Amino acid sequence: MQKKTELITNRDGSIFHLNLLPEDISRKIIIVGDPGRVDMLAPMFEEIRVRKENREFRTLTGTYEGTEITLISSGIGTDNIDILVNELDALVNIDLSTGEIKEEPESLTLIRLGTSGGLRGDIPVGSCVLTETAVGFDGLIHFYEGHDWILDTALASVLAEYLEWPDTLSFPYAVNGDRELIEMFGDGGFINGITISAPGFYAPQCRQLRLESFDSEINSKLAEFSFRGMPICNYEMESSAMYGLSKLLGHKALTICAVIGNRATGEFMNDYKPLVLDLAAKIMHLI
Repeated sequence: MQKKTELITNRDGSIFHLNLLPEDISRKIIIVGDPGRVDMLAPMFEEIRVRKENREFRTLTGTYEGTEITLISSGIGTDNIDILVNELDALVNIDLSTGEIKEEPESLTLIRLGTSGGLRGDIPVGSCVLTETAVGFDGLIHFYEGHDWILDTALASVLAEYLEWPDTLSFPYAVNGDRELIEMFGDGGFINGITISAPGFYAPQCRQLRLESFDSEINSKLAEFSFRGMPICNYEMESSAMYGLSKLLGHKALTICAVIGNRATGEFMNDYKPLVLDLAAKIMHLI
């Protein structure tokens, strides 16, 4: 039995932050950051049976090409992903009325459809990156028991040494995406590579307004790094936690991001709605 402060539900029995009941979600889930993107993609669905919202978590469940899919917004950052993945897992693997964990866990398919910034000159604005491995600069996964078994420690160690990573920051961690999903989406015309999940938008991604980053050259260093022949392609802010938590909980996870800015060239795409709509159609068709 879970304590009430561990597994929190609302008066209607829904899970606390997402405001969802177990029957509200599909086992195939597309995660976007912006709640407005849920509304933008809603017209693509043939039927919609669930619409719910709480805070930054906006949810829609319906059918696309005859397949039931849930579309949900996470907001920004790995802290929100911590809430989202744990509560989605609770919806399918814990009896919310008793707190009892189910004997035979179910596996969800989680696809993050995001936007990101390219780190290399050969990752053009308008392209899409499939994240084979997510490297977290955020530190979230270190709070979870057993995380050592799901990490690509060789990659993280080599990268930390290469960057001369300071002891004052959380040690980077690397998690590989689900191999089945990587192969499923392999013919989508995406650029495969490593993605950095940053714990912030400004200094953690080497942006400078009035405050400087700890390493003004880190972006160029990341752009020149590769491991096992795979380059670092882009920055975003969620995939490391999504990959790590999904592996620990037995779910399949993959991130595909539209590149709307290039940090090497300085190019930025202001109207990226058509690009996101096209990427959404590809993902929803293949999922």
